[in-house]
Amino acid sequence: MTLATQIKTTTAPEPSSTLRVFMLGALTTLLVIAQATFANARTDSFADLAEKISPAVVNITTSTVVATGTGPSPVVPEGSPFEDFFREFRDRSGNGDRPRRSSALGSGFVISEDGYIVTNNHVIESADEIIIEFFEGGELEATVIGTDPKTDIALLKVETDVPLPFVSFGDSDTARVGDWVMAMGNPLGQGFSVSAGIVSARNRALSGTYDDYIQTDAAINRGNSGGPLFDMDGMVVGVNTAILSPNGGSIGIGFSMASNVVTQVVDQLQEFGETRRGWLGVRIQDVTDDVAEAMGLETASGALVTDVPEGPAAESGMQSGDVILSFDGTDVDDTRGLVRTVGNTAVGKEVRVVVFRDGGTQTLRVTLGRREEAEGVVPAAQPGDPDGAEEPAEKMILGLTVSPLTDELREQLEMDGSAQGLAVTDVDPLSDAHEKGLRAGDVIVEAGQEMLTSISEFEDRIATAKEAGRKSVLLLVRRAGEPRFVALSVEEAAE
Repeated sequence: MTLATQIKTTTAPEPSSTLRVFMLGALTTLLVIAQATFANARTDSFADLAEKISPAVVNITTSTVVATGTGPSPVVPEGSPFEDFFREFRDRSGNGDRPRRSSALGSGFVISEDGYIVTNNHVIESADEIIIEFFEGGELEATVIGTDPKTDIALLKVETDVPLPFVSFGDSDTARVGDWVMAMGNPLGQGFSVSAGIVSARNRALSGTYDDYIQTDAAINRGNSGGPLFDMDGMVVGVNTAILSPNGGSIGIGFSMASNVVTQVVDQLQEFGETRRGWLGVRIQDVTDDVAEAMGLETASGALVTDVPEGPAAESGMQSGDVILSFDGTDVDDTRGLVRTVGNTAVGKEVRVVVFRDGGTQTLRVTLGRREEAEGVVPAAQPGDPDGAEEPAEKMILGLTVSPLTDELREQLEMDGSAQGLAVTDVDPLSDAHEKGLRAGDVIVEAGQEMLTSISEFEDRIATAKEAGRKSVLLLVRRAGEPRFVALSVEEAAE
């Protein structure tokens, strides 16, 4: 019977308030001691956990044929007395132009008893031979099932007659800053090695479109790439991928690709041998505070559509200037979140996309395409109005010297003959426009989300924004064909 039960069921007279306080205090102390004992039991040693999961961690050695003799050779005139000397020297030192083999080391881990192994793509990229060394001894040659350079993940397979020890993926979304984690791998070629630390940060992005890294201070060095990052339950919550270091060694800033990203990639590689990501077909940028104010949005969130080339979004009726607020039932905070959500959605699925347009919301139905098939396609430019009137005179507006596009300007800017807008010929270095990054050579295509063909239209859009009580006007600007939205303060407008 517990202490609490004894107190509740006793038939003795009710204790005094002082005694009750004493008993509650004692119970609290016991609970604190129990929690501390449990915490210490988990962090005093990682030995049991390491012993349990080590058999599933592997060392990876790759071999690549590297061509030699491709560099410049001494030029010796034919018949020169040095001709024989250089020929003999080359044959002795380099064996002519024969290729040589280059080796590299990395890490990985087994995810199924039949021999599937996960590692980094950069560990095995361009390798002619991949050898897997197991913790308990023995080596097997691996074949590549598929790779995904965007997340730097590769799936390998070894053939084995016996079931292999393996580990399972955990839910990386449950990893909290401050949680204990353990990294395993082959650092600097030293063989199976364990290091421990904590989760230092979450949702880190380095340079990839689909980056979602767990930052950790568990020691990660060269050779750890592709190895697992474990939680204290022995579940893989990340794949060790990169370090931040001025000298090439660990300084306590390592990055592991989150397991919830890796599992989706691995499932597709295992099923198809390649990734199949959803594709919406838009160019987007984040909604800043000034852009939100210029458009009448309550909050600076969502993804602002800057261009809609031919593709799924265009077929659904999406337009440049729309702000995507929701995708397939998920709120869109920014462009990074939208790209990841779209990429994780099945190809061919019809989704609901809620956009902000003309002061209200609209719901569009989009059937997603496949990103891998669409990559490399040059987006179509926005067509202009071929009948727009030309205004050859320049004028300073909002710190920008602008001029309607002429045939000469279109040729200089390498634009299509039907393109319309205002060319920026100069920018006041003290203006808001210069601070926002506008430069000579940019072309203003829209103002206030309406096409521009003349300076007077530009002035009208500014006047409309001011009459509506807005502090800024939204411009669609193209530079070398690439579109982006910029919100400029209308306070600099000439009266």
